Amino acid sequence: MADKQQFNPGVSLAGAVDLESLKHQVKAEPGQAGGAPRAGGYVIDTSENTFQAMVQTSTTFPVLLLLWVPTDERLFALAKSLGDAVNALDGKIQLSRIDIKENPSIAQALQVQSAPALFGLVGGRPIPIIQGLPGDQEMKQIVEQVIPQIIEAAQKYGVTGTAPYSGDPNAERSEDDAAGAEPEVPPEHAEAVRLAEQGDYAGAAVAYEQVLEQDPSDALAARERSKALLLARSGKADVRVVRAAAADKPDDVEAQLAVADIDMIGGQINDAFERLLDYIAAGHRAQIDPVRRRLLEYFAIPEATDGRLRHARRRLASLMY
Repeated sequence: MADKQQFNPGVSLAGAVDLESLKHQVKAEPGQAGGAPRAGGYVIDTSENTFQAMVQTSTTFPVLLLLWVPTDERLFALAKSLGDAVNALDGKIQLSRIDIKENPSIAQALQVQSAPALFGLVGGRPIPIIQGLPGDQEMKQIVEQVIPQIIEAAQKYGVTGTAPYSGDPNAERSEDDAAGAEPEVPPEHAEAVRLAEQGDYAGAAVAYEQVLEQDPSDALAARERSKALLLARSGKADVRVVRAAAADKPDDVEAQLAVADIDMIGGQINDAFERLLDYIAAGHRAQIDPVRRRLLEYFAIPEATDGRLRHARRRLASLMY
């Protein structure tokens, strides 16, 4: 009889194939049965392409950063608890979830070696909360004490805006959503999408403009062009400097346009609309043309049924005529 193969204690089980982590992998997409909780409400998923814009929004409202792996079932309860806690606060804070396997550069920048890790983000500055999976008591403390403390700290720094709401995370989804299908990119948009994903928002805006030259009725291209122009202008602006300039120069149209951009990036759509409309109403009719052009650009971003859009359109028309 052949000798049984002996276990060699000097051979590490860690390596290119991590057997331990594989045991906890779930193939279901977030939101599918057995899968991770999906984004929605005041919970978003952030990638390397959208990270900078998300950091920028933390100058308008505070953000809770969860670095995780959305296929690791050990983290599902944590993600759900944080999502439920944030959604119960009606936009006082946003939860941004970052997949560290898909976005390693973010984990590297925050010096995170493994998931999960939790940070607060206020005014672009990260506040470490915990690394590793919290116990029940730690989780209770995070929900009942730490998150309110982050909101309170943000308010002291003047970060008092409301995070944008992105739909009910528990709503029924279509069959395509349930299958994890991504929205199909129209072929004529492909180049613009590629440039936007690379962070070349100015180039993406030009590409969308070319699409609109061929089809002026393409509402999606108009919306994405406006968003690209917005991020190209102000995606990397220092919010504190922009807001200070607007306060110091209330009659300067460029200063008011710049701070309206910041409001739009932060999801404060009504603030952006009303700021520019109030500026014209306050006696700056000589500047109505640049303000009108900027507002028309903004108007392409919300859904056509948005009540804020209808109100702003009516008010702009009354100011012009």
